[in-house]
Amino acid sequence: MLRASHLLRASFRPLARGAATHALRRGAPLVRNLKAGIPSSSRYLATVAPAAPEEQKQETHLPIVSSDASQVAVGWDPRTWSRFHNIWLRDHCRCPKCFHSITKQRLLNTFEIPKDIAPLHVSPKPDGLQVVWSSSDSHTSLYPWEWLKQNSYDPPLARQGEISDKVLWGSKIAQAPPTVAYDEVMQGDAGLFKWLSNVDRFGFSFITGVPPTPEATEELSEKIGFIRETHYGKFWDFTSDLAKGDTAYTTLALGAHTDNTYFTDPCGLQLFHLLSHTGGTGGTTLLVDGFYVASILKGLNPSAYNILSKVPVPAHAAGEPTSLYRPNPPAGFSTLNHDRWSNELMQVRWNNDDRSVMSHLAPTEVEEWYEAIRLWNKCLKSADSEYWVQLQPGTAVVVDNHRVLHGRSAFDGKRRMCGAYIGVDEYRSKLAVLSETFSPDSVLRSTATLPETVVNGRNIWNVAL
Repeated sequence: MLRASHLLRASFRPLARGAATHALRRGAPLVRNLKAGIPSSSRYLATVAPAAPEEQKQETHLPIVSSDASQVAVGWDPRTWSRFHNIWLRDHCRCPKCFHSITKQRLLNTFEIPKDIAPLHVSPKPDGLQVVWSSSDSHTSLYPWEWLKQNSYDPPLARQGEISDKVLWGSKIAQAPPTVAYDEVMQGDAGLFKWLSNVDRFGFSFITGVPPTPEATEELSEKIGFIRETHYGKFWDFTSDLAKGDTAYTTLALGAHTDNTYFTDPCGLQLFHLLSHTGGTGGTTLLVDGFYVASILKGLNPSAYNILSKVPVPAHAAGEPTSLYRPNPPAGFSTLNHDRWSNELMQVRWNNDDRSVMSHLAPTEVEEWYEAIRLWNKCLKSADSEYWVQLQPGTAVVVDNHRVLHGRSAFDGKRRMCGAYIGVDEYRSKLAVLSETFSPDSVLRSTATLPETVVNGRNIWNVAL
């Protein structure tokens, strides 16, 4: 099989290796016409003629650029190329005429871009790829190099912000669970970033030193974002009195599960704080890394993994006479949900207690699906997967409800818990804002000093835009 770089180099018909290498060593940019296969004499002489010492020093190691009637190509090194369609580049211009620097919204009318738009001239500059367009005003666009590399789609290159650094864990996480101090979180953004980074990497984090009151716990929750109100209320403060029609409001054991499988959009984070437990024992908290268990299942039985990734599971919340929740579509969503672009596992949805009738299974799928969930359950309940911890007043825990399953052992006595749901979008937004300050990616670092780039506190080339 030919590598993508080989195919690209073949289609571009570059200069002989010796000539290209000589030009690269001199630090001169190469600009080629893709259709001709070699540069025109005038353009070639203009682009590789010896530059002044200062100019030559600035342009050393610049990528090679090429263009034709439909695409612009960028050569990062002799083996790595990216191709960008002309219409794509024009649509992503971020000059003040095309992109509102304060609102971070597109001003350019995409539908007025000619289908056959092509550059008059492309050239590598120290700050990025410069494109002069064949328009009435010879519109000029500049695309930072690192931004282009992070957004390369032909071929896709490793994107820094999307390379997973998640830590998969089993029962041995008990030796050093992710933890942050309450005072550290409440005193400033650095502590909050540490807390949310723990959740991002591990799927959960403890917070120690929390005053054992609902008021302090609610304030802690709101450091992340808006508390999500549901049919359980906004901020919870409850005991096992069946005040709500859910087994969480009993003394029964709860198996490992994620919450809100009956919602179209399950909550992102769930925060718990045990305020007191008197007159009894039990109620040990169970945490299971769903991503870790999924990786085990995939290795043991890829067919079962595929079934859990494909078959939707309907669910319901029907314990309250005033509400009846089902996801949309009613057939629900699969247990394992993946990113369409990277095929990375993004979400686990599993609560066998809330599962509805599996009436949508094809006859040939019935036995396969039941065998798949049997294996899934076996992996969930493996001693290697289960992390049991006895919560104490003063230590709260927050879990990523799209990844970590939770449960508890049965208990007796009076056990008072409080906590809240927080939306996944609010959580991700807060983490993204804090990352801009405490962990800027390569695009933010490389473009921070460009003129008119950081406006209203945010870089216009942020890869999230």
